[in-house]
Amino acid sequence: MNKPPAKHPAVTVGEWYSRHSEALQLKLLGAAVGLDRIIREPTVNRPGLALSGFYSYFAAKRIQVLGAAELSYLKSLDANDSRERIRNLCSHHIPCLIVSRNAQPPKHLLDEATAAGVAVFRSPMITMKFINAATIALEMDFAPTQSEHGSMVDILGVGVLVRGSSGIGKSECVLGLIERGHSLVSDDVTRFRAIEGRELIGTAPDLTRHHMEVRGLGIINVTSIFGIAAIRTEKRLDLIVSLKDWQELEEVDRIGLEQEFYEILGILVPHVTIPVRTGRDLARLVEVAALDQKLKSMGQNSAMEFNERLLQIMQKKEQH
Repeated sequence: MNKPPAKHPAVTVGEWYSRHSEALQLKLLGAAVGLDRIIREPTVNRPGLALSGFYSYFAAKRIQVLGAAELSYLKSLDANDSRERIRNLCSHHIPCLIVSRNAQPPKHLLDEATAAGVAVFRSPMITMKFINAATIALEMDFAPTQSEHGSMVDILGVGVLVRGSSGIGKSECVLGLIERGHSLVSDDVTRFRAIEGRELIGTAPDLTRHHMEVRGLGIINVTSIFGIAAIRTEKRLDLIVSLKDWQELEEVDRIGLEQEFYEILGILVPHVTIPVRTGRDLARLVEVAALDQKLKSMGQNSAMEFNERLLQIMQKKEQH
């Protein structure tokens, strides 16, 4: 089965404002124009050089932030020159302007920005703190995403994606894990986004969040039945468990020396395959696999330790 291609979201100024206005303490100044403009790069720019007339290396695709230095420079110019500098800045199709430190921008800045269709926002945050927070928010928004078939559970801090063919017992396994006190992240389909190319964050689609489909029961609300502690909005992915019918497996690794990986968005995630047959407690096996992965992340590999002990015993026998 081919994996669905990763999506690189296009973020508009309006979408970014609605998502992060509370965290970044943003307030729209002037007219609500330019909210459909696209932010094309996940970072911000301080347009000091541009305001002075140097546009050779101007990052026009980024959100433009005006701090105390930029506003002081504009105020040092006469009104006509200041207006002209702002007009030139807005003519480069920038996404939007943000004024930090709750500063009051000159009226002609709002007039020129509105005329050019550029939204202007204000934040009380110090310029560098705003830039750091805004960059983090943009990186989250621009992170590539991909959906995977499988249910995700948080098992004692270990994010586990449970995969398997239809009818193999994924839902029953996940339900058993929830009954043991673990938390559901997503049922059946999990959406992942790659953060800085180093970790995957899983979450549920909006429609199915906090719900599960259980054969014979239909759709159940996990929060209502098991309580708020039984769900998590998102979780880092640490392990992928594939459930496969015992008869479909040609060979089963009895010791677990060979570490397998599964790739999502270019990131390799530890992967184990658990054979399924009547009578096996899948929830318990997945729970143990998660705890074993937690030990491995702390530098303790049970299979390697067993193999080393076995080799030592064999060497002693050869010596005697």
